[in-house]
Amino acid sequence: MLLAPRRTDRTGDDTPARSLAGYVRRMSGWHQAGVAALAVAVSSLGLVPLELQRRIVDDAISAGDGGLLVTLAAVYLGIVIVQQCLKLALRMAQGWLAESAVRYTRGHLMRLQVERAERDGAGERVAVLTSETDQLGGFVGEGPSSAAANIATLAGVLAYTFWVEPRIALIGLALLVPQIAVAPLMQRKVNRLTAERLGMLRAFGRRVSDLDASEPSEIDALYGNRMAIHLWKGLMKAVLNLANQLAPLGILLWGGLMVIQGETTLGVLVAFTAGFERMAGPARELIGFYRKAQQAGVQHRMIAEWMQAPN
Repeated sequence: MLLAPRRTDRTGDDTPARSLAGYVRRMSGWHQAGVAALAVAVSSLGLVPLELQRRIVDDAISAGDGGLLVTLAAVYLGIVIVQQCLKLALRMAQGWLAESAVRYTRGHLMRLQVERAERDGAGERVAVLTSETDQLGGFVGEGPSSAAANIATLAGVLAYTFWVEPRIALIGLALLVPQIAVAPLMQRKVNRLTAERLGMLRAFGRRVSDLDASEPSEIDALYGNRMAIHLWKGLMKAVLNLANQLAPLGILLWGGLMVIQGETTLGVLVAFTAGFERMAGPARELIGFYRKAQQAGVQHRMIAEWMQAPN
């Protein structure tokens, strides 16, 4: 075994955690803080190349200093190598937390549900103990630490850009705001559709396990639900991708005019363009974290209700 699973102590009763946050805390404990700190370190190292890019253009290339160029390039390469090594360690730590949570939750539910074998259909138990548990445990491993890393990246890039050139930073920030406003509104619809899908899949699983013929209306309802989810997810992705392109465009337009007028340097513009392109990923992933947290909350609530259903 590559890594032994994390030991999770029982709380003294078999009741489910009251909330998704409580479940995450129970499954990961203080290890979550360590993984989050590692994630922040990885994201912080990713900010160093922004300043190196600016110095390569303004201090080395513009001045014709080949020695400085080689030195800065070597530092750049070293930072990238260290960051990738830390990223590997981070992925392993996140995976360890996720798989430990899945292992404990699956075993716990198996013990609780033995006496319910006659009451529940096998299909419903399979759905809960496989895909739903996997998705919930996966959130424990990656959700909180990835959110911490993305917040650190956004804060670091914003702080750097405001330190170098506040006017360009304000333009880029203003063009990122629509993403933050639109995503929660559209996600609510996806959450409702996800809850409906889980309920329909469990009912469908019961029919399959009991060897009952499924009604065509059930299959059609599942199809319609999935198509609606695809539609809303596609709309949300399209809107967010459009908003992602506005920030670099605004920076190139406004910053380019400032370079032409001699109010800033080309190195600053290069660093800002790279910085806000780098912000697009964390901003998108933070929105993805919100989406996954909402979906995991729905799954946690439905699993808890299933656990507490009367025998």
